[in-house]
Amino acid sequence: MEHIVWNIDPNIFEYGGIQLRWYGVLFVGSFFLGLMIFTKIYKLEGKDPVVLDNLLLYVMIGTVIGARLGHCLFYEPEYYLSNPIEILKVWKGGLASHGGLAGILISLYIFSKRYDTDYVWLLARMTIVGTLTASFVRVGNLFNSEILGVATALPWAVVFERVDLIPRHPVQIYEALAYFIIFLILSLIYRISSPSFATKILPATFLVLIFSSRFFIEYFKSQQSAYSLDIPFSTGQLLSIPYILFGILWIVWAFKSSDNNTSKDKRI
Repeated sequence: MEHIVWNIDPNIFEYGGIQLRWYGVLFVGSFFLGLMIFTKIYKLEGKDPVVLDNLLLYVMIGTVIGARLGHCLFYEPEYYLSNPIEILKVWKGGLASHGGLAGILISLYIFSKRYDTDYVWLLARMTIVGTLTASFVRVGNLFNSEILGVATALPWAVVFERVDLIPRHPVQIYEALAYFIIFLILSLIYRISSPSFATKILPATFLVLIFSSRFFIEYFKSQQSAYSLDIPFSTGQLLSIPYILFGILWIVWAFKSSDNNTSKDKRI
């Protein structure tokens, strides 16, 4: 059976040891696209978008630090605790989405205190652009031929020729599509909900949808590192469960504590 063969160079170009990689362009580009969306949200809700350049910086730093520490401590703790200097070598790869989320939560909290912004309001609207960034990142993983799926004979299996000749589930595409659909769902919820209800429901919906999709897609992923636990769940699944449970409780609270005004003014 014929399969899709993927052998794209992860570098857009390389000159004199300087590389421009698809992953980096998609990662940074998603932040600037998110900034455009957030600017529109700020204007529609009567807030001054002048602070958003600083917000972008906070979120980018929080994402990188959190994602890097998450990978090092959740997936390969023995190696990185024995070689702590390796934690700083981000260019070698190794970023974990669960750690990235934690980094974003912390950076948003610091920003909210520094610029006198309601933390939950900020967090709720950040879920929209954050999900879009997650989708872009998974496309970047595809260009890097990383986060590989398990072997399969399905007709849409992909052979990552830069790695091996085994037809695999294209889990990067599965996740990218899932996150983009969630981005559309969150955007719709924002458009049809009152501002107060959107603030309450968006973070909860984000947690449940993102980490439920992550939990199920993990079944199609190959082991990402040598570190694993002797149980029937992967590290990624175990890290997803608390987020899902917390999100469900948050949804229950949001509906019990709010009267959802579906006015459509001031929406993107």
